[in-house]
Amino acid sequence: MRATPDVLSIWRKFDHFPMETITKAWFFHLALGFKQRTVEQMKSHREQYGTSGNCFDLAIWLIHEFRKEKFTSYAILTPDSHVAVVVLNEKGNRYLCDLGDQWIDPILIDQKDEDYSEEFLDNFFPGAQVKMESRENSLLVTYRRPNGKEMNQTYLLNPITDETLIAEGEKTQRTLSSPLVEKRIFTNSSVIHWEFDNYISFYSSMDGKQIESKLQTIEEWAERIGNVSGIDKKIIRDALEVYSKKSPHN
Repeated sequence: MRATPDVLSIWRKFDHFPMETITKAWFFHLALGFKQRTVEQMKSHREQYGTSGNCFDLAIWLIHEFRKEKFTSYAILTPDSHVAVVVLNEKGNRYLCDLGDQWIDPILIDQKDEDYSEEFLDNFFPGAQVKMESRENSLLVTYRRPNGKEMNQTYLLNPITDETLIAEGEKTQRTLSSPLVEKRIFTNSSVIHWEFDNYISFYSSMDGKQIESKLQTIEEWAERIGNVSGIDKKIIRDALEVYSKKSPHN
């Protein structure tokens, strides 16, 4: 089920990229017109400020890197407009690549491949086992947490065009709801998932969920988020100020 080295060589470039909606709030007032950033803008912002982007930013960037190395790759959506990427290796095997949900590795989705399995698998998603059920036009993923709790997500496997990807990305960049940052933390023995979601932060691993102490000020949150994600703390403060005006937190 694991991706071949050719696919992993590109995926690994993104190992330390958080998924975050900090950048879109910060960029929202900088860009007078188009809000969906180009790959060139994303690269520049990462070099300057340590930012990465939301699921659409990451999908656009990942597809760019795959195609630069002559891989066939394209975006797919979920029914709730989350976006992921499918890439074909040199043998034509398809792999799901989901940086937006911070998967650890790409995973095989070709049901006819001899390596394909619909058993629960470890070390593909931080803090959970995953089971795939791949059909002609859809993929059902079941996540099972250490406490036995399960949740499902459906991916629609029909490719969307690059134009649709950009248009859907533009919609998300213009929608500011609540701040979210997710980051994979690689240790010697496992990959831990850290998440900041609307002024609550916690770690998830195969040992369970650990909620961090609640903070009171934007300054304190910017410090914590910056320390984990690597994003410039001034950018984080500015973004949290934007969000606080949209929906003040308690």
